[in-house]
Amino acid sequence: MQPDPDNVGSYLISARSFDEYRAMFALADSDLSGSVLDCPGGASGFTACANQAGASAISADPVYARPRRSLAVLAMAEVDRGSAHTVAGADRYVWDFYGDADGYARIRRASAEAFSRDLMAHPARYVPASLPRLPFPGGQFDLVLSSHFLFTYADRLDLEFHGAALRELHRVARREVRVFPLLEQGGRPVPALLSGLLATLGIPHRIQRVGYEFQRGGNEMLVLNATR
Repeated sequence: MQPDPDNVGSYLISARSFDEYRAMFALADSDLSGSVLDCPGGASGFTACANQAGASAISADPVYARPRRSLAVLAMAEVDRGSAHTVAGADRYVWDFYGDADGYARIRRASAEAFSRDLMAHPARYVPASLPRLPFPGGQFDLVLSSHFLFTYADRLDLEFHGAALRELHRVARREVRVFPLLEQGGRPVPALLSGLLATLGIPHRIQRVGYEFQRGGNEMLVLNATR
């Protein structure tokens, strides 16, 4: 779930792939041997593929409250819309992971299809919920992942929201929370927000560089230690 930059009242649902998740969160095979929460999950193919790989994965996103068939249609429509938007600003991106714009669109389309199939077959894996309050008990998930929401919309989600959201993600994690990327919409760094947030969070954390960069400069994730 992401605010639409052109319409704050609507939402974008990005269809990032399992391989993108592995790269941007530096996921090892051992990370996929337990329970994983993807929040917000959007139309990502991660949960479908992670369960096939042996993990016990769940996605949370308020958009899952929509009827399943209409959500599947929306996911495919957003692939085309998002690809056109990204290509229009191609110079802001590093294309190594995808090869080119066609490769990017192909990966996203396959992810949306995997999401749609899994949503129809396993609807319980897709929980309608939104930060900063999640309907899960404390420590339910070994690993919690959150991509392209926190920090990305720092122009409309303030320090208080970020703090509440990170504490909630930390609450439901048993081992670790990983947040990617540490950039605002448009690829702008968020040093003031990040430093202010981490100073008051009171949770052991680190900034870790990853081997994935699509937005220029977006190759770091925030890791919160939730070992219990």
